[in-house]
Amino acid sequence: MSTIEQQIESVVDSILEDYRSGRDIDKIDLFRHPDKAIITDMIQKLLRIVYPGYFRDISYRVYNIQHHLSMLIEDVMFNLNRQLTLVYQAGGMERSQAESKAEAVSLEFFRQIPTVRGLVQTDVQAAYDGDPAASGKDEVIFCYPGLFAITVYRLAHVLYTLEVPMLPRVMTEHAHSITGIDIHPGAAIGKNFFIDHGTGIVIGETTVIGDGVKIYQGVTLGGLTTRGGQSLRGQKRHPTIENNVTIYAGASVLGGETVIGRDSVIGANSFITKSIPPCTTVSIKNQELRFKARNCPGCEKRNCWDGEEKA
Repeated sequence: MSTIEQQIESVVDSILEDYRSGRDIDKIDLFRHPDKAIITDMIQKLLRIVYPGYFRDISYRVYNIQHHLSMLIEDVMFNLNRQLTLVYQAGGMERSQAESKAEAVSLEFFRQIPTVRGLVQTDVQAAYDGDPAASGKDEVIFCYPGLFAITVYRLAHVLYTLEVPMLPRVMTEHAHSITGIDIHPGAAIGKNFFIDHGTGIVIGETTVIGDGVKIYQGVTLGGLTTRGGQSLRGQKRHPTIENNVTIYAGASVLGGETVIGRDSVIGANSFITKSIPPCTTVSIKNQELRFKARNCPGCEKRNCWDGEEKA
């Protein structure tokens, strides 16, 4: 009978042989793909840039903001340049061209940090204003998973708009793995965005969200179908949510042509695949989807439309 060492050697040989099959999962280009550990470390350092003083390095006894910021940016930019170079080379660029583009993209990314911080401030305010359980904005920044997911999304979205492959998705999937909130970096999200609780939220790539939107746990802003696969790439597959809409827990809003009109309220567990007029309350009563006009401050008239309807 063979020893355990011989058996292990046999297993190793069989797996190595399987690696020679030439499939996508058989690539062993260890140094030609981005490093998730480095990217997640960059996220933590970017949080210290976006929220100075909230996520500072505790090893600093004296906090010199200018010196600390310079070191952080130099550190993140060095690693970002390397990761960008890798993804550009994987896309077929020569090394020198990839390095040059990586440097230009890194600089543009950091130039947009003040814009990101301006949007994040509105998200912090929206969370504080929208949640009576919040004792203060410090609590929102330190504790709320929704704000963490939104902040990572906003940083990743900058890279997405700069047409960076893979890295934005690695960033938002890291936030997804921690919070259970899945925001594709391609989604377009306005200011004053508030995610309450958040677990199980899905926001698809071509979703458009206006200003002042609030969504609860378990909400899906998704596509009607994925059967078309790659043939659907580049098409508007996910809904548009206009300004000042609230979507309650478990609701699903699906389809690229679906528009939820401004100042509407979507009740819990609603399943919507058609557009909803502005100033509408959607609710489920007795297993039927019902629509009712709302009185809202955004309308010159008392109601945008009259009456109550069943779906």
